[in-house]
Amino acid sequence: MTHILVIGGGIAGTTTALALHKAGFDVSVYEAHPDSAEDIGAFLTLASNGMRALAQIDASAGVTAAGFPLTSMRVLDGAGTEVAQRPLGEADDPVLRFRCLRRGELNAALQAEAARRDISIRHGTSLASVQDDPDRVTAHFTDGSTTTGDLLIGADGLNSTVRRTIAPASRPRYAGECVFYGYTTSATPAEVADDERITMVRGSAAAFGYAVSPDGETYWFARVAGEALAADEIAHGTPGQWRDLLLPLLREDATSAADIVAATTDDILVTNATEMPPGAPWHSGRTLVIGDAAHAASPATGQGASMAMEDAVILAKALRDTPDTDTALSVYETLRRRRVEHNITVSGNISRGVHTPSRTGQAPASRPADEELARLLEWNSTLGINV
Repeated sequence: MTHILVIGGGIAGTTTALALHKAGFDVSVYEAHPDSAEDIGAFLTLASNGMRALAQIDASAGVTAAGFPLTSMRVLDGAGTEVAQRPLGEADDPVLRFRCLRRGELNAALQAEAARRDISIRHGTSLASVQDDPDRVTAHFTDGSTTTGDLLIGADGLNSTVRRTIAPASRPRYAGECVFYGYTTSATPAEVADDERITMVRGSAAAFGYAVSPDGETYWFARVAGEALAADEIAHGTPGQWRDLLLPLLREDATSAADIVAATTDDILVTNATEMPPGAPWHSGRTLVIGDAAHAASPATGQGASMAMEDAVILAKALRDTPDTDTALSVYETLRRRRVEHNITVSGNISRGVHTPSRTGQAPASRPADEELARLLEWNSTLGINV
């Protein structure tokens, strides 16, 4: 195998390109958006497992510089009483600390690293179809151009064109809640005692979370259960409408949530939480989907970006360490499916307010910092699995 095509230059696609390049493959990325910051408004947290994956492919420095650290989490009830506080992930290791940053900033940092390694990223290129032949795979783009490779990886997100070529019946579904994101410099919560902490509020009518950046900007989100918002409503809604929708829900509680939202003027976004149903096919012939295209989960566990980074490293190692493409893709799926689909279930149950059943009779799901995951991500170790 010499040439790999990656469709999608977001988090999953660019991290995969970096990992494949380190493994010695020739890789080209094709991104539909015209630049790297198409979704700069929304923010996310990268957990220790995601930062570990980046470190293994020498790509964590730019991301660390772009975001700010989160080393602890506290949980408040609706009355504002602290009910829990704990360290986040591997807080003692500066390389592995949680990072909070805007999605566009993360994309830009990853793509800058790809540029430093002379990895080709072609922007403004939308995939139309895939032609999968026994000895090659061809991507056909909407501008009429084509390109051919030995493997095509679909990292093109929730509404993946690549996935439709593999499993046209597999579609994302609503996960039971709407998620709002916002920023403000006008309201620093009174109870903020230090930086590097995220606060979660178990509110009466909404789940709320916030963190304050070193520059004094409060990043916040709210998760509200109920019917999905219509696409047209999301497209044409205004920050004022979203603020007016949220405030009555948040004012039911004695926390800073309502004050934070009330102080937010222009920077409010909303999306429907969605997920991929477990069990969908991930690959066919020389075509594979990864990241959200394969296993999107609701954002309740905050693991989407980090698990996409895990995907990238383990896929690159599988292709590096196995004798042929079919074996590599089978190894990859064996190693990934159970972990990511457990996250879909757990995160979806949180979104829908459903208790996750006990996994009686099964080994517990891998946790972000456990020894097995660290071994799988360790770049200089082989995967050591037979399929």
